[in-house]
Amino acid sequence: MRFDMTRKPFVIANWKMNANTQANQAWMDEARVQLTGSALACDVAVCAPFVYLPQLCEGFSHSAALVGAQNCASYSHGAYTGEVSAAMLADIGCDMVIVGHSERRTLFGETDAIVAEKVRLAYENGVMPILCVGETLQEREEGRTIEVVAAQLKAVLDTVGVAPLLRGALAYEPVWAIGTGKSATAEDAQSVHAALRQVLAQYDEEGAQAVRILYGGSVKPANAAELFAQQDIDGALVGGASLKAQEFLAICHCADAAV
Repeated sequence: MRFDMTRKPFVIANWKMNANTQANQAWMDEARVQLTGSALACDVAVCAPFVYLPQLCEGFSHSAALVGAQNCASYSHGAYTGEVSAAMLADIGCDMVIVGHSERRTLFGETDAIVAEKVRLAYENGVMPILCVGETLQEREEGRTIEVVAAQLKAVLDTVGVAPLLRGALAYEPVWAIGTGKSATAEDAQSVHAALRQVLAQYDEEGAQAVRILYGGSVKPANAAELFAQQDIDGALVGGASLKAQEFLAICHCADAAV
């Protein structure tokens, strides 16, 4: 048995900016049987673009699958054209939201302070925050991986503490592995996850053992089992491989097998 039973494995599909109503329906039809009742031992979530969240909330309403957004505003309300607040996500029945994804940080300039505010607002509105941290290739080559991810995590912990992550999850996703086909070795990922748990313990020693830390970065059926066999890897945030229901479900089964 690999997983600490206080940390139920968690596998999240992140469709990014890929979807349409017909493809979404086909995905749900294909996956629904395995996402109903106790067919899977792990927790499962699907994060889609804002416009498709109502479709997923309806489609998964009688299943065990959670529905998540890929982002939320760092404001509660107001004159912020184009933004979607955490309260709005809660209002339509959205369960969770990805916050601080590397693409948001690198492409859209989100700072640690902005990410921390998004975590706070999600938590306060009853939406599970999935906080992402990760280093760039340059930072990795400079030997600064732990320094960088620790600083990103501490920015949130200094603002809201550990409680939001106990409700949601923490995800380590090295920027250089996102959408590249490259993945950290299981051993390298484990070392970063262990370091992140040590940072959490500085704020809440007991809570640190309960926070689920997921790995994200070119996770696929071929490498999932090895990743999930590591002591501090509690699941995955899956990008490209989540676009095909059967590939995503295969990763979920790898998580189940590690229990």
